[in-house]
Amino acid sequence: MLDIRWMREHRAELAAAMAKLNDTEAPWEKALELDERRRAILTRVEALRAERNSGSKEVGRLYQAGQRSEADALKARMASIGDEIAQLDAELREVEAAFNDAMLRIPNPPDPEAPVAPDESGNRVVLEVGTRPSFAFTPLAHWDLGEKLGIIDVERGAKLAGSRFYVLRGAGALLQRALANYFLDVHTTEHGYEEVYPPFMVRGECMVGTGNLPKFGDNLYRDVEEDYWFIPTAEVPVTNLHRDEILAASDLPRYYVAHTPCFRREKLSAGKDVRGIKRVHQFEKVEMVKFVAPEHGRAELESLVANAEVLVARLGLPYRRVLIATGDLSFVACLKYDIEVWAAGCQEWLEISSCSWFRDFQARRANIRYRTAEGKIEYVHTLNGSGLALPRIIIAILENYQQPDGTVVVPEVLRPYMGGRSVIG
Repeated sequence: MLDIRWMREHRAELAAAMAKLNDTEAPWEKALELDERRRAILTRVEALRAERNSGSKEVGRLYQAGQRSEADALKARMASIGDEIAQLDAELREVEAAFNDAMLRIPNPPDPEAPVAPDESGNRVVLEVGTRPSFAFTPLAHWDLGEKLGIIDVERGAKLAGSRFYVLRGAGALLQRALANYFLDVHTTEHGYEEVYPPFMVRGECMVGTGNLPKFGDNLYRDVEEDYWFIPTAEVPVTNLHRDEILAASDLPRYYVAHTPCFRREKLSAGKDVRGIKRVHQFEKVEMVKFVAPEHGRAELESLVANAEVLVARLGLPYRRVLIATGDLSFVACLKYDIEVWAAGCQEWLEISSCSWFRDFQARRANIRYRTAEGKIEYVHTLNGSGLALPRIIIAILENYQQPDGTVVVPEVLRPYMGGRSVIG
């Protein structure tokens, strides 16, 4: 959420920022119009209440002075003022509800560093590490390789839950568990994150706090009876750990990491990414979340990206860092890097982490503040990034480490987590 005072004073800057995001709905214009109406109503109500207060005193004085007719007339005027205030209060409630809804639908303005482009075509590769593997045979895609190895069962996943679900079996399930444990160990022992185990369902206000609601409700799973929302990422519950709190300056920065399932509707056109486990309704992910002082936000983004990249590098997978253009930014991020890993069987780059800086956008929505050393109350800056998303890392390991005999070599760093196993076959 943006600061309405800043919006009033920087209309031209706001309009230019929204244009970079291809914001055609223009909820910011509606919000500013409603803000003017809201303030006009408040001003009118304040004036009427002041008139009623002074008039009530004057009615008493007139009665005491024996001026009954004048007192009765003024008393009738006070009653009409009360009716008008009641009408204005009802109008104010409607205007404020519409205003709050419009404010929640305004995206975060992009940082000047974000490349300006209408869509993902403007995304900029800023780093590429590692060499794409070459094979003396035609490498298989993970859906064929996983089926041959008996570790990915898409057919039974569909039998259990429908399309875009899968079952990991045997060494496939072990590989996922090994990856999650390895990622958590590195983040907690080397990068300074505190591990948390949050609920996988949250209240609606938590979704509002991270920017998932109200705009993206159609992409979320919900238990309507008890109004619980299934998390699309651990970012949601972890960011809301400090909702409606005021932290001390000495509490910052705070780093959290969580391993959770993620639930997403993934509404896509027919035929897009339907094979295998690349884009599914349920998957697992290790997520990093940071709460930092505003002056450290940009530097913390670089640190966040480095925390994710070290995992990919140690797995021996070729990857690249991509700076995301304005037209491809998420609703909440002002600046974002994607980390993409090469998959030799699919012959494509797969996003396995998005590392985002939100400034105070989420903190305003979730009311997360801190007290500076000088005693001033300010909003924190939040950041989050995948560290890492497991299905696509599994894809990359299977496709890049496959051998001519159909087996898959286990990356060396994972072998202690897989009981010393060096090969899947």
